[in-house]
Amino acid sequence: HLLSHLTGGYGQNGTISSLVNSTRVHLLPSMNPDGFNNSWVGDCHSVWGRGNARDYDLNRNFPDKFEENTAPLQPETRAIMNWTTHIPFSLSAILHGGALVATYPWDNTPLGEYGRSEYSRCPDDDIYRHLALTYAENHGNMHQGDVCAGDYFVDGVSNGAHWYPIKGGMQDWVYIHGECLTITLELSCCKYPPADELRDFWEDNKNSLMELLLQTHRGIKGQVFINGTETPVAGAAVAIGDRDNSFHTTADGEYWRILLPGLYDVTVSKDGYTSETRTVTVPDNLTFS
Repeated sequence: HLLSHLTGGYGQNGTISSLVNSTRVHLLPSMNPDGFNNSWVGDCHSVWGRGNARDYDLNRNFPDKFEENTAPLQPETRAIMNWTTHIPFSLSAILHGGALVATYPWDNTPLGEYGRSEYSRCPDDDIYRHLALTYAENHGNMHQGDVCAGDYFVDGVSNGAHWYPIKGGMQDWVYIHGECLTITLELSCCKYPPADELRDFWEDNKNSLMELLLQTHRGIKGQVFINGTETPVAGAAVAIGDRDNSFHTTADGEYWRILLPGLYDVTVSKDGYTSETRTVTVPDNLTFS
């Protein structure tokens, strides 16, 4: 449905045309085709099909920020790690079922996955809350927060570890090592709803998916060159204010970062070069360029 919406709207809808002309969009139908093959329609609550062919939960299989993950890396996990470190993605969403909520890092805490549930704040917490709220507020009913029995999420969003901590989640790994802002979207109370409900799911999620894609054009983007030349600087670290993280320029010296409107000090540095800091203003509007 999303592909059809983008391709069908291209040349007909100005926003879709601008998005497609200026954005590289990748869609991965399934990270776990073996698990999907082992699951069955109408199974709303079990964990059958969560594991791959070797019965490893791929969303508990990544190296973890807070504790050692001893589960052997699976081929599917390695493929995702290779993909997200070789293409400079700026935003991604992981789609799950079993609840109705948009979650964001961190997914674990210094106490580990068996510790208590608590808010685990990452350096880009403000941006992540904006992304999650953007999705929930534009969704048909996610923003209500209590659609699925037994769940309640304020405004339909949650910090991952505040819901419950997990070890080895994909979301945190891609954020750290892929340098890509990544949220997880739980899109249905039933884990495997029947196909005849997919049209309704699309209608509930259409505006949310489009608004999330458009967020890639909120913030800063640019290119780093050696002063006085047109020689790009690859692998330069870009830091925003006093945030305790950084991201890096591409082979062509390009960078992108989603930021909320405001003033920011942006510092670019690399060994062997003099660092430079500039103050930039992020406007309220999206910029397609």
